[in-house]
Amino acid sequence: MNIASSLRLAAVLLVLTALGAPISASAENKNIPVVALFRSTPAAPFAELVTALRKGLEEEGFAEGRNVRLLLKWADNDRKRLPVIAKELVQGRVAVIVGNSLAVEASKDATSAIPIVFVTSDDPIERGLVKTLSRPGSNLTGVTFFGSQLGAKRLQLLKELVPGRPIALILDSNFPASKFEREDIERSANLSGVNLIVEAAASGREVQGAIRSAYEQGAGALLFLASPTFTSHRKAIVELVRRYRLPAVYDVRSYVEAGGLMSYAASFVDAYRQAGRYAGRIIHGASPSDLPVLQPAKFKFTLNLKAAREIGVSIPEWFLVQADDIIE
Repeated sequence: MNIASSLRLAAVLLVLTALGAPISASAENKNIPVVALFRSTPAAPFAELVTALRKGLEEEGFAEGRNVRLLLKWADNDRKRLPVIAKELVQGRVAVIVGNSLAVEASKDATSAIPIVFVTSDDPIERGLVKTLSRPGSNLTGVTFFGSQLGAKRLQLLKELVPGRPIALILDSNFPASKFEREDIERSANLSGVNLIVEAAASGREVQGAIRSAYEQGAGALLFLASPTFTSHRKAIVELVRRYRLPAVYDVRSYVEAGGLMSYAASFVDAYRQAGRYAGRIIHGASPSDLPVLQPAKFKFTLNLKAAREIGVSIPEWFLVQADDIIE
């Protein structure tokens, strides 16, 4: 190539660079690991989880667009889509899959090679995701915030707030963990003498009928079991509960931030930050089988006093002092 040709090529490259043309981006992108966030839910109600995942990756030295790419996959509460999406991710050879329990189960069925990091409210051993918490022993590890293991404490809070009144359990009949959580709460109710009403809803749309039925049976309060579908519809659920002027306790804080009365839970958002860190460590070379399942160090009782005023519930001082966080 002569000097004139070299100068012309340099000028073209300079113009392309100025215009933002990806001269070698395609080659570089092939070497950037892809972390797939895969959830059974819709995207809109869970934007904060994406932010938390990014933060966790950043803490391990990964910045989106520079040395990692984040691929977001949402099944919109359509369980038939889960295996289809899982297959797409496996065929796309992503570096790590991060997801909730329903998405992870589909991913587990699709691959034993790609590392999977779960974030679940369930007991991951009971759910069949890992052999032990300390040594997962496969391509899966993750974070459990034990949202479904705290039913007895939530039941006790409602019993203190509405002593002697029946308490309704609202569960998602399509969520496998509901079976175990229901059994724990029923045992606790029998021991503490609580009259328990059980209402099941197979979808977000059926929650209204479950709440109405509980109200007609004289329920004095509602206890919502963990459910990705319920959490997807938390704003609508909180509004329904407000119409019936019933106190309710939820499995994640986001209900209370949406106007619900109270929750007793570990941090849902922080669980996804920790999952991001695990994804980063796996990209760095760690094996998921050697990464112990992370568990929450703290559970918080969050109380919304505005919600209490709106439904006409008086919160006694002795009850108020139990709260870790109070929303005015």
